Formats: sequence, C-alpha cells, structure tokens
Amino acid sequence: MTLDHAQAASPARPGAGGVRPRPVRARRSNLAVPGSNRKMIDKARTLPVDQVFLDLEDAVAPLAKPGARATIVEALTEGGWGERVRVVRVNDWTTPWTYRDVVEVVEGAGADLDCIMLPKVQSADQVVALDLLLTQIERTVGLEVGRIGIEAQIENARGLLAIDAIAKASPRVETLIFGPADFMASIAMKSLVVGEQPPGYDVGDAYHHILMSILLAARANDKQAIDGPYLAIRDVDGFRRVAGRSAALGFDGKWVLHPGQVDAANELFSPRQEDYDHAEDILDAYAWHTSEAGGARGAAMMGDEMIDEASRKMALVVAGKGRAAGMARSRAWTPPAS
Repeated sequence: MTLDHAQAASPARPGAGGVRPRPVRARRSNLAVPGSNRKMIDKARTLPVDQVFLDLEDAVAPLAKPGARATIVEALTEGGWGERVRVVRVNDWTTPWTYRDVVEVVEGAGADLDCIMLPKVQSADQVVALDLLLTQIERTVGLEVGRIGIEAQIENARGLLAIDAIAKASPRVETLIFGPADFMASIAMKSLVVGEQPPGYDVGDAYHHILMSILLAARANDKQAIDGPYLAIRDVDGFRRVAGRSAALGFDGKWVLHPGQVDAANELFSPRQEDYDHAEDILDAYAWHTSEAGGARGAAMMGDEMIDEASRKMALVVAGKGRAAGMARSRAWTPPAS
C-alpha cells in the first residue's frame, strides 16, 4: 500500500460503521495459527511476523470451535503481541458458526483486535452483513465504531467475479486475500499441490489472472492484496519461487504456515535496501526541484536520471512498502550545489 492509500477511505454507506481512514499496516508475513492450539498461539508471539491470524475456520474441528473462541479471547486480552496485526478468521456465512464467532470474539476481545477475516466471500452483501454486526457489537459494548477492519478472502469463482463490489462493500475492508486451495477446487483445477502449477500447465502461470484480478481490485479501491498459503511448508525454495511471483506483481504479503517461511516472506515483500534508498532520494529530490529554492521545475535531473511526477508516484510505492516494513535509509539525499 502506498502512502497515498493511507489518506484514502471508501465512501460512506448507510448503516456502515462510518468513514474511517484505514491505517497502513505492514503485512509482509501473515501467520496462520489454529485458534484451538494454545502452544502454537504462544509461539506466534515470538516470531518476527507482521500479522498473526488466529483461525476458527479450517484449522479447527467443528467440535472444538466453541472452546477455540474462548482460547482466542484469552490470548488476545493477555497482550504480548507487540506491533503485530491481530486478526481472527471466523467461519464463513454459509456455516452455523459465524454469528457466535464474531459476537464472542469481539465482545470478549474487541479492544485487542485489529481485524476480522471473513473467508469464502462471494458477494458484497456478505461483507455488509459482517460490517453491520460489528457495528452493533461495537455500539453495544462501547468500542470505537469502525475501528475493527475486515479482511476479505476470495476462494471461489463467484467471489472473484464480484471482487470489485466486495472491495467497495464497506469502509472497513483493508485487504483482499487469495485463498488458493478452495479456489482450485471451485474451478476443478487438476492439482492437489496448493500453490504449485497444475500438471500439464507448462506455459505461463495458471494463477496469473486470479492474482491480477485481486491486485487490480485492491489497488482500485485503496486496499492491500495478500497472497495465500504454500502448503509444502518445508520446501522454502518452493515458497520463495511462488511468493516471488506475487511479490513481483505488487502484492503486499503472503500467508506463512511455518516459522521457516517467515524470513523469506519478510525479505521478498520488502524492497531491497538500495531500491528503498533510491525511492526516498527521488521523493526528496523531486520535492526540492519543484520548490522555489529548487527552481520550481516539474522535471529535473537527479544525477544521470530524469525525474518527474510519474517518478514520484512510482517512488511512493517503494518508499511506502519500506516504511511500513520499518526500513531505515542508509544515507541522506542532499541538494546539488548551486
């Protein structure tokens, strides 16, 4: 997400939680943790991930879901999460668990929660329903209305076709997430290896259209785009190969399922130091050249490179990702001698 995105908010919708600029959050590495496993939850607090989502959906057996809600509330309210984004993935609206998931988690730990992740989103109405429920809970228990964000997971063909409406459905929406396993099943893709190319697809990337559709909807609506999991958790080289594709397109981060994937995700979805420094130099140089002191020029030379307004916009993207990742410049730009 660029710095420009930080200033944008979706338009108000009657009944919505209200227009509230969404914070720019680092989401290079998004760790999935079963909400029923206290040992894994405690381990998550020690890992250098940007986001942790405590799962009530696929990672928790049906009989264990009520107990997992209580475990999640306890873990969130205990604290110790540092700067990590705290998210809970509830069950989707076609199941009997969604309402209790949201009510128990938000009533119990809403002040210690950043976002609710909604899986298998197929329409804007499903996001609207979650928005309205969150608003009612916030008003009832005295939480700030609209602070809790929504992460929408796209996991089937219907969701992808409705993705722009989903992105616009609520000012709370912060991310659009690719859910590859369910998506592969929904389109009858002939593969059992989540994240890898299907057998027989030997030209290009079978997921390119899906990833670009998610990315375009995200950027058109000032949201972040997050790639889903790579299930061969011990194949770090494979993770790097797959994550590198979505990172190259411009995705903001990827799910991680194992500590061995964390460093690779943080590296791949951060700018290289030299690229970050160069982007910050462009922003400083352009600001100076367009000022009165710099001659009020719309296009100027920075060393051997010409920079202009388009250069500034491109630099904002790289600088924004670096800043969100907590990167620091290795040097400062100085105006040319007169």
